Amino acid sequence: MSTPAADTDRQASPETQATAVYRRLRFDILEGRLAPGVRLKVQQLSATYGTGQAPLREALSQLAAEGLARRIEQRGFRVASADPACFLGLIRSRCLVEGLALRESIQRGDSAWEDAVAAAERRLQRLPRSLEADRFVTNPAWESAHRAFHAVLLAACDAPPLLAFCERLREEADRYRMLANAIAYPARDVGAEHAAIAEAALDRDADGAARLLSQHLASTGEFVRLALEQRADKTAPTRRRPQVAGATN
Repeated sequence: MSTPAADTDRQASPETQATAVYRRLRFDILEGRLAPGVRLKVQQLSATYGTGQAPLREALSQLAAEGLARRIEQRGFRVASADPACFLGLIRSRCLVEGLALRESIQRGDSAWEDAVAAAERRLQRLPRSLEADRFVTNPAWESAHRAFHAVLLAACDAPPLLAFCERLREEADRYRMLANAIAYPARDVGAEHAAIAEAALDRDADGAARLLSQHLASTGEFVRLALEQRADKTAPTRRRPQVAGATN
């Protein structure tokens, strides 16, 4: 039988600390709180997150293995960059794997899955995407319902590793969305897109649902890509023009 002291030791073990700080760092990277390319200094992060340097290095190594951080030889770690070209590859990967998972989910889904899809779509439709009418301010409740809707669409595919891969791609794509700041998607009815995907899925139209899902992901990807490129242009250093002899300002 374990003693209270032994339980305390297990709770404070390096493995537990590493897991906790890994989750916090991962969340801050995915939310854009740790910007792309920023140096992840172990001593500074240790103070910020209130953990030892050994579990912190373990957490950073795990993030590097996921591609969310980059190990620099003899120089520690940096947050992974946010290259618009890489984002396009990410969106294409989502279209391919989520389309496959959706087809399987439609084929295997039962009445409980149908009810879950319909309920998730209804809840999403009831929530405003923005918290303000005159400008776009992200609604966290909408974001949560949006993730739930896309997750339940694929939930019946009965392939946990595939679902885990889909979730990882979605999280990476969401990081780009956060970095692109709030995007209002002008001249686009996102709610109608979700409704059409749900209707096709519930009608067991696998080809139609997969096509609509792919179009939906690609449309979002294009808006985010443009926003990322604009962001990159704004943050790029301005080159000083060479002075010409005899020239005046």
